[in-house]
Amino acid sequence: MTATTTPLSTLHDDRLLPAQPEERAIARELYASTRDLPLVSMHGHVDAALLAQNAAFPDPASLLVIPDHYLVRMLISQGVSHDSLGVPRRDGEPVETDAREIWRAFASRWKLFRGTPTRLWMEHVLEEVLGVTSRLSAENADETFDAIAARLAQPDFRPLALLDTLRIEILATTDGADDPLASHARLAADGYGERVVPTFRPDAVVNLDRPDWLASVRAMGERAGVDIVNYATYIEAIESRRAAFVAAGARATDHGHLYAETAPLSPTQADRILQSALAGKVDAASARIFAGHMLTEMARMSCEDGLVMQLHPGVLRDYDARVFAERGPDVGYDIPIPIDHAKALRPLLNLYGHDPRLTLVLFTVDEDVFGRELAPLAGVYPAVRLGAPWWFLDTPDAMRRFRETVTDTAGFYNTAGFVDDTRAFLSIPARHDVARRIDAGHLARVVAEHRLSLEEAAETAVDLAYEIPRAVYPAISR
Repeated sequence: MTATTTPLSTLHDDRLLPAQPEERAIARELYASTRDLPLVSMHGHVDAALLAQNAAFPDPASLLVIPDHYLVRMLISQGVSHDSLGVPRRDGEPVETDAREIWRAFASRWKLFRGTPTRLWMEHVLEEVLGVTSRLSAENADETFDAIAARLAQPDFRPLALLDTLRIEILATTDGADDPLASHARLAADGYGERVVPTFRPDAVVNLDRPDWLASVRAMGERAGVDIVNYATYIEAIESRRAAFVAAGARATDHGHLYAETAPLSPTQADRILQSALAGKVDAASARIFAGHMLTEMARMSCEDGLVMQLHPGVLRDYDARVFAERGPDVGYDIPIPIDHAKALRPLLNLYGHDPRLTLVLFTVDEDVFGRELAPLAGVYPAVRLGAPWWFLDTPDAMRRFRETVTDTAGFYNTAGFVDDTRAFLSIPARHDVARRIDAGHLARVVAEHRLSLEEAAETAVDLAYEIPRAVYPAISR
């Protein structure tokens, strides 16, 4: 059999389901109850402008390779250069612009992705979405490129049409505090205001030691119509921007802090640190204290405006200084670090953990934290929900371990169901499909052990896939 006709062998109907025959039969039935449910995508990073402009995708490489930091990360680890993959440079120096050459660099190294979730997602995208039924290789790189390019050129493959094709009921984007929300206004005018919603991401304005902090704060103040000269006006501007997000349909905030400290400051203490930052004199220790204080402030604001608060700390971003200087953020050089969630979150939870107005969804990239800290917190605090395995844990085996680790303490209903975390638009269904298969397998074992009835397991499967995310991220009355 030639390389161009080799099937995508992992796209077996029973992929990721249990190997044990009795459990597999149960899992098939449970998965059948969820496989065609709509997708609730509340933690995503698809660019709102891509949807608002609704233009045809340019080519396979620009869509599937260049923006996918999971994929690029693996190729870089094997010695492929950023330049050869077309990843833009800050200095404007040339990089590879031939989309076909970039695709060849990827397709010829397909075997590097064996055993990774990237391969699972990409195979789903290629076969289920794009109609490519041969395994990628150097030999068929041009053939698959042409087939995908032809598919991308079809009118029914525009971004907004894909919301229906991919069964996406609601898609949340992630937007900075100074975002004008013009793309969301355009989408709302076109009738998509309830289907594509913004998410308030204030990281750039609460981390005082970021190089872009002052520019971001000034931009936020301009959007809010507030002259930020002290802590009081700074808070006024943030609250104003949150209100604008709520008016645009937002349901959540998103916080990517390095640490999870939440010890609050007095207004006087906060003002003193902020004034130093406005003068360009803030130190790293003060910036860390202020960021922690602002997490508790964001919880207070969520109690008041109804936005769900999502927190995913513990990632040292832009790890490689040279790569960051050359390429900017979000090119895949982010590395997990251990942090103490239990002690760090205690001040916030002491204040708001039992407040019925707050929903705090906690994500982690440290598996040890699920059982030791986060599941016990979610198992007692009404405000806390456990986010799905995220980023480095967004894998089949980690998802299995997540269910086995947290369910004893937190149950199923103190989790947020599955919400994907991706810029790769076409992979959203693939990620949900993986989660639904893993949950079907976990529930099948519980049924086989006579710990749940089949009827209860089927209801739980639907809840995890669809009902729980809808309940955790409700629409806010405007």
